[in-house]
Amino acid sequence: MQASYGYIDGTGEYFISIDTDLCDGCEKCVPICPEGVFAVAPDDYGKRVAIVKEDLVDRISYVCPGPKGCGANQDIICQTVCSKTAISHTW
Repeated sequence: MQASYGYIDGTGEYFISIDTDLCDGCEKCVPICPEGVFAVAPDDYGKRVAIVKEDLVDRISYVCPGPKGCGANQDIICQTVCSKTAISHTW
């Protein structure tokens, strides 16, 4: 299942998506994110998966640089650290 966190406004669509079928709840994305966007919580079936913190969803494009990258080499470090390729950004 694809869980998408974000919003659409007059300037575009801003979403972080997590493929909960791929996510194994390893929590590597949680400490690596410099903006503290991620947490791990049970999904609807009780499986622990990465989520975007609820209080950040409606301002995700202001908090997360998304496809511009946040790492020293302009890589998207949450995507890089996810060995299951469960995280993607759209904007």
